Amino acid sequence: MSTVAPNPNPESDPRVKAVFDDIRATRKTDFINNMWRYLAFDPALLEQTWAEVKRVMATPSTLDPLTKEMVYITASVINGCSYCVHSHTAAATAKGMTREQHAELMSIIALAAKTNQLATALQVPVDPVFDQG
Repeated sequence: MSTVAPNPNPESDPRVKAVFDDIRATRKTDFINNMWRYLAFDPALLEQTWAEVKRVMATPSTLDPLTKEMVYITASVINGCSYCVHSHTAAATAKGMTREQHAELMSIIALAAKTNQLATALQVPVDPVFDQG
């Protein structure tokens, strides 16, 4: 259950409508997902969050869009965010992620979780060659 009640007509607020219109234009879709609908309870937070998402995820950069989505999936798994795992898996699939790539990504996440826990439990010191400071 959500901690906030969604506004039944969020676009009645011009600030929210402007963000939703930008999401639609940027993503080339009419769909506004629940994350944005629920963030609309605070127009300033909605604006700030969308601006950051748009800058990092929708603006061309050195990482291709599929890689960005796969990194986002990884962070979402680590942070335990079911919503983001689902939404970014759907986005990665839409950007061309295959079942094989998804399976490999899950293997990498699982391996990293295991070796991270082992290194933490053993308190393995960082090799000087890795500490480029």
